[in-house]
Amino acid sequence: MRRILTWFLSTVAVVALLFGYKTSTGASATPTSDTVAAAPGTGSNTGSTGTSGSTTYTGSVAQTRWGPVQVTITVADGRITDVAVPQYPDGNGKDQQINASALPVLTKETISAQNAEIDMVSGATVTSQGYLESLQSALDRAGLA
Repeated sequence: MRRILTWFLSTVAVVALLFGYKTSTGASATPTSDTVAAAPGTGSNTGSTGTSGSTTYTGSVAQTRWGPVQVTITVADGRITDVAVPQYPDGNGKDQQINASALPVLTKETISAQNAEIDMVSGATVTSQGYLESLQSALDRAGLA
């Protein structure tokens, strides 16, 4: 009888904990981390020319299950010179932790590859998919696709 009661109370406790777990489905679209800075021209869907002869292209917002992702690229002489991610999921500590490590990897690979054919980051699959979708949109606008 004692085992059954212990098992039952343990099961109730686990179920209560599972129902009390908060997920990041209500993620905010406003970046708070200094890891990825917003680029000039954010919110613009067309290219904008900077003073150094570079042009900034903002990709469309990719809606992911954890929140929106948007990529902005800077192009000079037909090459990607800078990548920024003005929108990404950061609604909780886990989102912030994942994206603080994943976004620098994705931006570095984009500059290295000069296209959207980059590897996704393990553990940040949803953000990586949104990043690639928005990046392709920015590349299309820049005529680099």
